[in-house]
Formats: sequence, structure tokens, C-alpha cells
Amino acid sequence: MSPTPFGDRLRAAMDTQGPFCPGIDPHRALLEAWDLPDTVEGLERFALTCVEAFGGAVACVKPQAAFFERFGSRGVAVLERTLAGLRDAGTLSLLDAKRGDIGTTMAGYAEAYLSEASPLRADAVTVSPYLGYGSLRPALDLAAATGRGVFVLTLTSNPEGVDVQHALNGRRPVAASMVEGAAADNAAARAEGRLGSVGLVVGATVGSAVSDLGLDLVGSGSPLLAPGLGAQGGTVAGLRTTFGDAMPQVLGTSSREVLSAGPDVAGLRQAARAVAEAFGQAAGGVQG
Repeated sequence: MSPTPFGDRLRAAMDTQGPFCPGIDPHRALLEAWDLPDTVEGLERFALTCVEAFGGAVACVKPQAAFFERFGSRGVAVLERTLAGLRDAGTLSLLDAKRGDIGTTMAGYAEAYLSEASPLRADAVTVSPYLGYGSLRPALDLAAATGRGVFVLTLTSNPEGVDVQHALNGRRPVAASMVEGAAADNAAARAEGRLGSVGLVVGATVGSAVSDLGLDLVGSGSPLLAPGLGAQGGTVAGLRTTFGDAMPQVLGTSSREVLSAGPDVAGLRQAARAVAEAFGQAAGGVQG
């Protein structure tokens, strides 16, 4: 039996829990804010507290791989336990790793995060396409085979991204080739009115860039991961300006805004549910 596509699972989770994906970002300042040591032991307490708080309460959870990897192999082991905990809770995981390469190296990254046999497997992973959208093919193909997803960096919230993403390749912006690539991979799902499994990362702080560049996000059929909310200046209201009719496809994400409610498990869960409800109302307003 073929696995259920990631896009279908994400759509069901967003409709049930609200279109919000809190991050697990155990950087030094947040560990200190929680009165935890900047050690592997502190990392594990932080991450597993987040799993307990978010598991079963939100549509998806986004661990940031870098904050685990900085502790070496022991930190990666904590990331494995974090991803396993989310699986056990029945909550989708989106690993923020932003991997990108070519050929067998990209295939290796794909196997690490998207293979059923890997202890680092997540339900989806972020990827960088700026060696060309086609360089992602090993990850795109393995994700499709295992019922997992990828989120392709398209319009990021950092100001330096403009130099590359808005640049013209002929008459079209480079970001448009990412949208068009995702649309092609999502075509079968979109033809059936379903959400695709190839997502796009579009920052919550890019303002009118989507319309200015003529990007067809609705036509992409993609789930749209929108980082940059809260501490980075993005707002739920501002998402409507950025995404317009594509708002029902948006999965908002925020880390510091929610994680500041920790280390209390109930406080974290309540903060995440409050943001998810606000997102759901914003998306419903566009749909209606």
C-alpha cells in the first residue's frame, strides 16, 4: 500500500489543529531563559519539554537542526529522540535543515532525513534550491516514495536573500523557477483539489514581493511555510497582504514568541494554541 502523501496529512492536521507550526530552537539564550545549562543535558530537557507541550496540540513542529548539531553526535542523538517523540505523539515534524547539494551528496541528505530507515527521518525537511531546482530531485523523489514532504526556500525573510531570489533569469525572477518547479511536482495533487507535498518557504516579512514578482502561489498547490512572525516583525494581519488568495495554504511558524512561555508545559501549549487559533481565523477570513 502506498503511503499517504505528506500534503494530505498536513492538510488534515492544519484543518484540525490550526495552520501553525511552532519551532524548537534551543539556542543558548533560550536555554538560559529557561534556567537550563548550555549543555547536552539542557538541550534534551528543552527539546523534550517542547515535545510534551506541542505533541497532539498543533499541526506540525519544526526543530531547527543547527541548534542540536552544535553539540556534536550527542546533540544529534537528542534530535533523533525529539523526532521520535513527535512521531509517538502523532504530530508531524518538519526538520529545518536547509540542505542543498548535487548528485550523490543530495541523495545522501535525502536518505538521512526522508528515508524510512533513518533515525533522523522527519515528515518533511527544508531544502535549499540555489544550485538549481533540479538539484533537489533526489530529495523530491524519495519524499514522494515515502509519503514525506520538502519545503523549498523561495522568498526568505532575510534582506540578503533579495539579491539572489529577486534577480532576473531572462525575464523572470529566480524565485519564480522555484514556484514553477513545485507546481509541476504538485500538479497531480492540485488537479484533484489536494494540497501538494512540495512546499515553499515564503517569509512573513516579504511584504508585497509575491505580487510584485508575479508569483502564482495558488497555482503551485504548495503548502507555504511562513517564518518571520513575532520577534522578526511579521504579523498575522500582514500575512494577508503577502499571501492573498493563497492564505489557506499557509502554515505559519514562530519560535521565540511561543518558546518564551516556557519552561512550563501548560504555558507552552497554551501559547501555541493561541497562535494557532489566530492563524486559523486569518485563513478562514480569506476563505470566506
